[in-house]
Amino acid sequence: MISFNTSRFGSLQVEEDKIIYFSNGLLGFPEIKRYVLMDYKDTPLKWLQAVDDPDVAFIVVEPKTILSDYSIEIDAATRQCLQLENDEDLAVLVIIRVEDGKVIANLNGPLAINSKLMIGMQAVSNRN
Repeated sequence: MISFNTSRFGSLQVEEDKIIYFSNGLLGFPEIKRYVLMDYKDTPLKWLQAVDDPDVAFIVVEPKTILSDYSIEIDAATRQCLQLENDEDLAVLVIIRVEDGKVIANLNGPLAINSKLMIGMQAVSNRN
């Protein structure tokens, strides 16, 4: 079990096997490597909370929730980085932000996560 503080959710405790490790961090946050995924109320939205910085958290969602025909190709280098052997272990999320009263999803910079090994990376997608 690991304990850490957050500015939004107070003190949290999570099992270490629930922490997603992003070896390259996320765009704009290369030094922050460890995140935990948390449900957001009774919605398809989730919070991706940084373990090592209490102020860093992103709202994320599965892209098919907002665009039913969304798909990406995971190239060989990404598969290798994620140690992805089985497509069923792949989870894809996109970061959502609110800008000028509009909700914007970063569909071109999805988060690819090996849900079995809890390894993630932000990839530039080749969307279909």
